[in-house]
Amino acid sequence: MVKEKTIAVSKKTVNRDLLIPYGVPYFAYVGIASLTQDRLPVEVGYLLKIIIVPLLLYWAWKWYVPVTGPKKPWVSVVYGVVFGILGLAIWCLLMAPFIAVSGEPWGNTGFFLRLFSAALIVPVFEELFIRGYILRVALQWDINRQNHKIDSPLNETLDHDRLDDVNPGAWSIMAIGISTIAFAAGHLPVEWLAAVAYSILISILWVIRKDLLSCMVAHGTTNLALGGYVYFTGQWGFW
Repeated sequence: MVKEKTIAVSKKTVNRDLLIPYGVPYFAYVGIASLTQDRLPVEVGYLLKIIIVPLLLYWAWKWYVPVTGPKKPWVSVVYGVVFGILGLAIWCLLMAPFIAVSGEPWGNTGFFLRLFSAALIVPVFEELFIRGYILRVALQWDINRQNHKIDSPLNETLDHDRLDDVNPGAWSIMAIGISTIAFAAGHLPVEWLAAVAYSILISILWVIRKDLLSCMVAHGTTNLALGGYVYFTGQWGFW
């Protein structure tokens, strides 16, 4: 009985099965945005995101890798804030050539709902999916493809490898590249250059601090600071 239970748990934690818990909050957020755009007021769309996505995160949390790592969490928070502010500068600098900086102003209700979502919800599910799942799976695939004894590196990665076998902070150029492409794909074309640079920056933070906490704090800091910047300068094109 114990042996059967151990096998069952092991099967539940292979990478292929974990795609659903890691991916559902991300795709739910994107799906709500697509379904409500031009159909419902923007405020309603963000209210749905704020209600539904945290519930999905709560449901899936038991499957996630630890957010903290081997280093002190409070130091990771400090690193996250510093990298977040640096990320804001990189984002604005690389995005500015592709947009009308003045843009169209948002109403207060829609703006603050989006700010809440961008600062507190998006960093959690996006970092879990991009660097918690995709980067780790890409790293394991990269290692497996270099092992000529493995016939199908992708199947080996999805059906036999587990996320918790990846050491915190582990990386390869291929893994960072794949996770960066995935991160950029979730943004508008005018944001791609900025998104690529930003994802690389956060991946560097992952390597330095060896945890997702610093990445989430950095992501949240950037989004919060960006919201404050556009609100007080009127440069709504960045929003």
